[in-house]
Amino acid sequence: MDTQAHPRVYSIKRHGTTITDCDAEPVQTPGCIQPHGALLVLRTSDFTIAQASENAERILGQPAADLLDLPVEGVVGEGHAGRLRAFVAREPLEHNPLYVFTLDAEPDALDVTAHTVGDALLVEFEPTGRAAEPAPNHYDLVKRAVGRLQAATSLQAFCEVAAAELRRASGLDRVMVYRFHADHSGEVFAEDRRDDLPSWLGLRYPAHDIPQPAREVFKRIWVRPLQNVDEAEHGMAEMVPLAHPDTGEPLTMTYCALRGPSVMYTEYLRNMQVAATLTLPIRFDGELWGLFACHHYTPTTLTWPVRAACELLAQMTSLQLKAAEARGVADRATQVDRTHDALLVRAASGDLDTLVDGEPTLLDGLDAGGVAVFAAGTWTTAGAVPPEPALDALADWLRERPEIDTAELRASFATDRLSEVYPPAAAFADVASGLLAVSVSRLGQNLLLWFRPETLQTVPWAGNPHDLPAEVGPNGPRLTPRRSFELWKESVRGRSAPWQPFEIQAALRLRTLVLDLVVSHSEDLASVNADLSRSNEELDAFAYLASHDLKEPLRGIHKYASQLAEDAGSKDTELARQRAERLVVLAERMDDLIGSLLDYSRVGRLAVRDEPEDIGAVLSESMDMLGASLEASHVEVRVPRPLPTLSCDRVRIREVFANLLSNAIKYRDSGAAPWAEVGFVAPDEAADRDSWPPAAQGEVAFYVRDNGIGIDPSQAAGLFQMFKRLHPRAAYGGGHGMGLAIIRKLVEQHGGVVWVEGVLGEGATFWFTLTPPARA
Repeated sequence: MDTQAHPRVYSIKRHGTTITDCDAEPVQTPGCIQPHGALLVLRTSDFTIAQASENAERILGQPAADLLDLPVEGVVGEGHAGRLRAFVAREPLEHNPLYVFTLDAEPDALDVTAHTVGDALLVEFEPTGRAAEPAPNHYDLVKRAVGRLQAATSLQAFCEVAAAELRRASGLDRVMVYRFHADHSGEVFAEDRRDDLPSWLGLRYPAHDIPQPAREVFKRIWVRPLQNVDEAEHGMAEMVPLAHPDTGEPLTMTYCALRGPSVMYTEYLRNMQVAATLTLPIRFDGELWGLFACHHYTPTTLTWPVRAACELLAQMTSLQLKAAEARGVADRATQVDRTHDALLVRAASGDLDTLVDGEPTLLDGLDAGGVAVFAAGTWTTAGAVPPEPALDALADWLRERPEIDTAELRASFATDRLSEVYPPAAAFADVASGLLAVSVSRLGQNLLLWFRPETLQTVPWAGNPHDLPAEVGPNGPRLTPRRSFELWKESVRGRSAPWQPFEIQAALRLRTLVLDLVVSHSEDLASVNADLSRSNEELDAFAYLASHDLKEPLRGIHKYASQLAEDAGSKDTELARQRAERLVVLAERMDDLIGSLLDYSRVGRLAVRDEPEDIGAVLSESMDMLGASLEASHVEVRVPRPLPTLSCDRVRIREVFANLLSNAIKYRDSGAAPWAEVGFVAPDEAADRDSWPPAAQGEVAFYVRDNGIGIDPSQAAGLFQMFKRLHPRAAYGGGHGMGLAIIRKLVEQHGGVVWVEGVLGEGATFWFTLTPPARA
């Protein structure tokens, strides 16, 4: 625990002793420093000394009291003072300690670093430690470390590499990657240690071991050294004076490497038999993901170059952490998606039950103990799941949850402690303490549920996290760090392993795929049903034709053939001739009927070619085909504006226009000058669309309008059926009632619809749409 306060400076009044007392320590203004170095506080206006650490005489050769109000030249000399002034003018030093120069001193040279806090310039002096042994090549260390970090293929491997490389750079006995959990407790996620030390990998530490103030500080700083716990605990050097003389405020020492630790922290380390530490943050998107917690079991020197190398490694680790985590997640997510894709391939030829039958199953995708699928009113399960009555009740509860809103593409419900939000789940917590649920139907009825069993979590705490003794000291009662770090296990019931974000994402992706599959199956079924319905109607029409229209000429042929046989010896040749002519007419009519049937069947067999076509040019070709009929009927064809270009089968749409214009020529009475108008209505143009079929809304609608005999609106619905005629067979030039049925089939093959509007005696308007394949 590092609250980084000192009890001699700012005592905290306590009315009781609770864990939250740790959060009340003044972590940024301890008023004292570690004794191995010295600190001067300069005024940035004139570089005179406003405060000095009380150990200045031992480190800098002059008593702290004598240094007050002197210019900095009196400590570092004219040359270094000039460099310091230039450095301050040039570099961004606000909350940013940087190395300035090395000052020659006895018995060891001093590395000088500086940073500003408002109008105060904090200058730190620390022994270089270079007299003891040559410094390693920190550039090579960092370069090698970065390469190994980039090569790591999982988050675990990445953190193991980071711990090993930081230990190599620092030379300390133990380096841990300490990862925070959501409740701010922490876990040793990776470590590198001296061979004779016990492993602490996997040990958990409660949130109050690193209280909130300390966590906030580590969001701002990159390195926190403490090179001699005993010396820091018993020989701290106070600032002289304690408060800044110009402002009366305590000195903010957040960014000082020499900042003094709290007595709680030094006791905590001493109880762990740790003599020196180095702590660095690991950040993820600006938040504190974890820490490098580095321990040494003898006092050591943590020089500026060593700290700088470690700080750079911590920054590189933070920068690459997201990519490392993404690499591991991506590999696992890819495996899950491949399993789900294989499931959907099988389900595409069956139903949702196949998701839990055969190989693979939903249990082979996400890591779960059981899975349940509710579809078509029944449950299909695999693995360990709650009993069916419990599943029914859980499903009813889920359907009321806002997270399962079927209108939301991101709809899902996930928890690792189901009984806390759904108390009845306590009865089956052994198989379903964790739940991940998604809806796979538009109305929210069909569900996919994954269950995770209760993990009777034996949390390996480093000591009892609830055992914080209180003791009375010179400043009154206060909490003291626990003295035992032996493995202490705590059982936590009613929880499962948590669902990872990529698992929820995979479930949502599967939901989308299943919804598409269900919709596709529904659309295919609807299309098949519609085709069957049309086929049945056409078969009924054909049966009627076979029983009536075709039988009628056959009866006539039979009749006249019998009469001719009877008249074979008769001398009345005129009567025989008439009967023979009638036979010819009936045979021709049957031939026409059979030809119409063949034309209709041909339309259904040929594939539709779909290419962008100028509809105006298609209309012109239709008019050329009807040239003689148009001239003979004197029908004027009007085209109010150029027709658009649209994807279609040119030959078939030419036939549509030809049939509609042919009807405009054919079905009219003498009187007003005949005309036919061909045009279109664009989707964004005003029109009486309320009367149009739903499938025509939002489409380009073509029309052929005439001033002919019109139609009775009550008969319009059946006008496009096979062999449907509204007039006697011989009226208006005869016919078999197949032309409009063929038009309907040609339009439907283009994904469109055809309908008619008109008034009897006032003309008719035939409409049709052509839906491009991409939208059909």
